[in-house]
Amino acid sequence: MCKPVIKWVGGKRQLLNELKKYMPEKFNTYFEPFIGGGALFFDLKLEKSFINDYNSELTNLYEIIKNNPKELIKDLGKHQNNADYYYKIRALDRTPTKYKRLTNIKKASRFIYLNKTGFNGLYRVNKSGQFNVPFGKYKNPNYADFDNIFACSDLLQETTILNGDFEIIKPYICKGDFIYFDPPYVPLNETSSFTEYTDKGFDEDMQFRLKELCDYIHSIGAFFMLSNSYTDYIKDLYNEYELITVQANRALNCKASGRGKINEYIVVNYKIKKGN
Repeated sequence: MCKPVIKWVGGKRQLLNELKKYMPEKFNTYFEPFIGGGALFFDLKLEKSFINDYNSELTNLYEIIKNNPKELIKDLGKHQNNADYYYKIRALDRTPTKYKRLTNIKKASRFIYLNKTGFNGLYRVNKSGQFNVPFGKYKNPNYADFDNIFACSDLLQETTILNGDFEIIKPYICKGDFIYFDPPYVPLNETSSFTEYTDKGFDEDMQFRLKELCDYIHSIGAFFMLSNSYTDYIKDLYNEYELITVQANRALNCKASGRGKINEYIVVNYKIKKGN
C-alpha cells in the first residue's frame, strides 16, 4: 500500500470514494497537473502516469522519492522533533546562497520534515518565498515512514514528473486519456481573493485558461474530471458539462462555526457510470 507522503491543504483523501465513483470506466494514460499531496494518484496506483505541480519543492520531492529513496530515508533519520531544531531547519531558506548549496535530497528531506512537524501540515511561504509555518508541537510525528516511501518510489518508476504551469501537460494528452484537475478553488464569496498558486496568483484569468484546456481535452476525445468550489461562478463557467455536488469536510477555518460539511462541485465531460 502507498499513501501520500505529505499532508496537503485541500487534499482529497476524504473524497476518494466519491472521486473514484465518478471516474470514467476505461481510459488510457492518467494525468494530474495539480498533484499536491497526490491522494487520488497514490490510491489508484496506475502505471505510466503524468503528474505535475508548479511548486518546484514539491516536484523535487517526488523526483527524489522516485530516484533516491534510500538516500532520502537516511537523511530523514537525522532530524529531531524539537522547536530549536525545527526553526534551525526552517531558517535555511533565509540565506539563499546557503539553501542553493543543499542537495536535492536534503531539500526533499527538509520538505517532508517541515511538513510533518510544522503546524497543521501547512505549506506556506512569505513574499520572499521563505517557509514561515510555526512548529507544530507534535509528540510523535511520523516524518520517516520508510515502508511508504519505498512503496511510493515503486509506483513513481513509470510516472513522468513535470514542473510548471498546468498547461505543460497539453502536448502529452491523447484521445482516451483521463485528466484529474484539483486546482486552487474559486473563493466562496465576493470578498475573498482568488487563491494564491503561482507568484502571480491563481486568478480569474487562470480559471478561464483552465476551462479552455478542459474544452481542448473534450474536443480531442479525452476525459477530464475537475474539483472546485460550489459557486455560481463554476456552475456558469462549466454549464455545458456535467456538474455533480459532493460534500467535503472543511477543517481549516479560524472559527469553529466555519468548519464541517461543505458542498463542492465535481465537473466531468463524460457519461457517469450507471447506478451513480
